[in-house]
Formats: sequence, C-alpha cells, structure tokens
Amino acid sequence: MQHHNTTGNSGLVALRLGAQAIAPSLLIAAFLGAPIAATAAEGASIEDLDQRIKILERQLEIQKEESEAKAKDATSSKIDEKGVSIKKGDFELKIKGLVQADVRTYVDDYNPANAAETATTNRNGLYSNDTVTFRRIRPTFEGTFGKLLGFRLTPEFAGNGSGDAASIVDAYLDLKFHPAATLRAGKVKGPVALERLQSGGALAFVERGFPTELAPNRDLGIQLQGDLFASTVNYTLGYYNGTADGRDVSGNDVDNRKEVGARLFFEPFKNDPGFFQGLGFGVGSSFGTKDQGAFNAGAANSFLPRYRTPGQLQVFSYTTAATAATGAAAGTTGVYADGDHTRISPQLYYYRNSFGLLSEYISSEQELTQGFVPIGGGSTPTAFTRQKLKNEAWQVAVSYVLTGEDASFRGVVKPTAPFTIGGPGWGAFEVAARFGKLEIDKDAFDTVDDGGVTFARFANPVTQVSEAESWTLGVNWYLTSNLKAVLNYSQVEFEGGGGGTAEAPEDREDEKTVFGRLQLSF
Repeated sequence: MQHHNTTGNSGLVALRLGAQAIAPSLLIAAFLGAPIAATAAEGASIEDLDQRIKILERQLEIQKEESEAKAKDATSSKIDEKGVSIKKGDFELKIKGLVQADVRTYVDDYNPANAAETATTNRNGLYSNDTVTFRRIRPTFEGTFGKLLGFRLTPEFAGNGSGDAASIVDAYLDLKFHPAATLRAGKVKGPVALERLQSGGALAFVERGFPTELAPNRDLGIQLQGDLFASTVNYTLGYYNGTADGRDVSGNDVDNRKEVGARLFFEPFKNDPGFFQGLGFGVGSSFGTKDQGAFNAGAANSFLPRYRTPGQLQVFSYTTAATAATGAAAGTTGVYADGDHTRISPQLYYYRNSFGLLSEYISSEQELTQGFVPIGGGSTPTAFTRQKLKNEAWQVAVSYVLTGEDASFRGVVKPTAPFTIGGPGWGAFEVAARFGKLEIDKDAFDTVDDGGVTFARFANPVTQVSEAESWTLGVNWYLTSNLKAVLNYSQVEFEGGGGGTAEAPEDREDEKTVFGRLQLSF
C-alpha cells in the first residue's frame, strides 16, 4: 500500500514536471492565438511546438518592420512655439520667424543755444531722429533633404533699419558627413566675434556692443565645422571672399583676394553637472589681403570699416575721398585698403543657473595706403605711404534672471510661468548690464612724413572719434517663449570727433539713448 502510494506520487510529480515544461509554450501559443492545445492533444512534440512559435514570432517581427516603414514614410506636421515643421522620413522643412519692432529715442542731441544749429544738425554736425522702426523682419526656411544635405535661407525684409532694401541674411547648404565634420557653403556669419555669432533674437541687449563692429558680419565662402570629444570642443575653419569690419560681404569678390577664418571654442565641463558646466572659452580669427586700388574710393564700403555706437550712429571712418591738387594745396588719393588684414578675438562666456556672463576682446589690424599729389600736380600721385593701423574693442556683459529660470547663450528659452491675461503667470524677468570700449589707432590721426613728403591724416580728428566708452543697462521681459519686450538705456562718452581743430580736437558730446523693443520669435 505504501509502495503503491509512492509510485502514484512519482507519477504525479512526473506529470507536473511535464506540464511545467510545456506550460510556457502553451501560454505563448495561447497568447498568439495558435491552436497549440489541440496540437499537443494530438501528440505533437515539444520541438514542433517550439518551431511553430518561432514562425509566429518572426511573423510578428515582419509586421513590426512593415509598420515602422509605413510610419517612416508617412508625412507628419507640427505647429508649436518652435515654429512650423513638415517631415517625411529624412526630409524635413522648418519655418521660423523673427520680428523686432524698435522705438529709438536720442536724449539731449539738440542744442537750440547754438545759433548755427538747425533742426537736422547738432553741435557735432550729426543728428538722429527719434523713430519707430522695424529692426528685423526675418522668416527662415531650413531643413534637410535626406541624411546628408541640410539648408537654411533667411531673407531680411527690414533692411538695416534705415530704409535699405530687402536682402538675404543667411543662405547656405550643409553637407552633414558626421557631427564632427559638416561642410557649409554659402552666405554665413564670419567665425570671429562671440556676440556676432549669437542669434539676433537671443541678445541680452537691443544692439550688439563694440567688438561686433570690428568683426566681419556675413561673408560668402565655404567652411568646415563640427563638434569633437563629446561636443566639448567646437571648431570652424573657412575660406571666404572677405569683407570689411562690421559689414556684410558685397555680392561678388571685387578684388579677387580671399580671407581665411577660424574659430576654436572649448566647453570642457559641458557634460559634467557642476559649478563650471556652463563655462565656454576660445578664440576666433581671420587673415587675408585686400586690394582696393588707389582710384577706387567708391568701393570703400567693401574694404574699409565704419564704426558705430550701440545707438547705431557712425562715429568713425577713414578719409577716403580723393582730392585733386591745386596751385596752392597738395592733393591725395584718399585712404584705401592695400595689404594684409588680420583679426583676432579671445572670448568667453559663463552661464550658471540664473547668472550669465559674456566677455570678448578683438583687434583688427589692416594695411592702408594713401597717395600724395604735389601742388599744381592735378590728380596723379607721385608718392605713397603705407600705414598698418590696429583698432581694438572689448566688452563685458552680465545678466541675471530674477524669476529663477536658467540663463543661457540663447536667452531665457521658456518662462516657468508664461504671462497669462487674468491668470497668475507673469513670464520671466531678466536684468543686464554691459560696459565696452572702442579704441582707434592713434597713428590714424597723425600726419605722416615719408621721404620728405608730408601726407594727410588717415582720419580727421575733427569729425572722427579716437575713443569711445559705452555702458548699457537693460531689462528683458519674456512674456512667453515667443514674445519678448526689451528696454535699454545706453550712454557713450567720446574722445575727439566734436569739432575744434586737427591739432586741438574737441570731444563729441555724449550719446544718450533709450531703446525699446517688442520681439516675436518662433
């Protein structure tokens, strides 16, 4: 009896083990809807069941692959605070926009006590009207044609804010070989100054500071760029037509000379959360030659700088106009670009939580020539002198987001509590301050004695400033991710450029401006 019970128990154990062995297969087959129970009842082997399950699993994989392929081939569209996007597989079109409406007020720029002054001239011979203007109206079309090709096209419908015609700001193609190697060709920002490379919609102030005036604005060329070492190093190396300080390149290369530009920027702690994560530093530079020609004063805009204040008033340029000699006075070809032009700009930014810091220095050294026409000599120069003049600028800007959002090189990307009419949200508030300086090479204002010939000054100290110091205070209100209001007060102090005589020039009056901006970006 006891033996019978033992045998019965052993059979029961074996039955349970067999059931446990086939239970997972039965469960899977049941889940897949296969008639495994019936098959097992007919005496099919475990191997047959496993084979059938593998076939069903492969069928599911094929269905999944087909579903993913259909999803990839499908067209999707999206509209949100980042703009409009249409995507189909590796093809994508994004539509973005930037609109800035500015109010410009110039304080104390009219002196009625001066009898020689009129409604269009101040004591310095320059006057600017208070105005409301569009600073930027820029739709942007960018996207990809497959994994290799990207593009960007940005027209400018506001001109330069002074009534100029519409133009093309950015227009380039990207060949995206690898994150470490993208080849970009077209009209691009020169890879020199830091604030110049910052988006116009992300600026902490209404206008950029003095260093941008010494850097190339946008140039035509081809450049290799990319990110290395887990995006902690960014580089750009380019070959360009070349342009004057602070200017866009002209439509074609007017002197058949080229310029090389390069930038190396480090963010060593970018991937390590901590105190120095938002630190970035590097250097940008350019080198090339410019050959304007002695009798090509009309092309000065393509070769020579004109420096402006944060109030957008021009305060320095070289004497470019030619003068013919007379019976009583010598003449000159005017100043023209004639040789090497080198820029270098060390730069740094640091962003941590709500705090932001941006600092940069730039020098622009250019070879210039002036021809001398002797008294009674008509217009043909008989002697030439060359000067290598170096102009410099620097700035330091700090910002702080009062409402606690993170500061960044892109501005406050998204307010925590967007402004809501009748609701609790007020958006984000940021305060900012900047100090900067522009210094013109002193040799530009001295007469030159060369080979017994006395040449005229390269710049007139009576009308052109030799130095300018600027400070700006600003408040930024980010109502939403797309709407921003800006208010700036800026003051600039000058040396020279305010009249008097070449030997004893007077200082130009301080420039005081109140600029406001309402900005829509998406």
